[in-house]
Amino acid sequence: MPKHKRESLIYTVMMCFVMVLWMSVYNVTLHMGQFGVETLKEAWLGFPVAYIFAMVFDWFVVSGPAKAFAFRFLVKPDSSVLQKAIAVSGCIPMVIIMSFYGGVEACVKSGEWGSLLLIWLTNIPKNFIMALPFQLLIAGPLVRKVFRTAFPEGTVLLKANI
Repeated sequence: MPKHKRESLIYTVMMCFVMVLWMSVYNVTLHMGQFGVETLKEAWLGFPVAYIFAMVFDWFVVSGPAKAFAFRFLVKPDSSVLQKAIAVSGCIPMVIIMSFYGGVEACVKSGEWGSLLLIWLTNIPKNFIMALPFQLLIAGPLVRKVFRTAFPEGTVLLKANI
């Protein structure tokens, strides 16, 4: 787990990349009804905007309240890294926000704005059942391993030496 703001930003960039890419492929597959090269192409083309949207919302809107909630009600500062990761990851505001983003994206492509609310509300449980297990079982452990391998504890400085 990140120890300070700089590490947290690097970690968030990495985690957001993995989650948005995976969920983009998943959602495009759901909307196209099949997985294939065209699905990957569509997911990749939509990825940059979705990634920027997710990074902004995660960093500026969701992360603080999710951590505050997790550390106030679910875990203590001396809890294990795994318990902390599960507590913070289990907070679902990003699923709700990104499901809305996906609904807007689908409406932009189809021109059917009247179905936005229905698409959004049906996307939430579909995304939740994919995002939570993927984050807890695959993305979380993978990103933590890559993060700590690339940035051993104490190597990301709090202040830059200029």
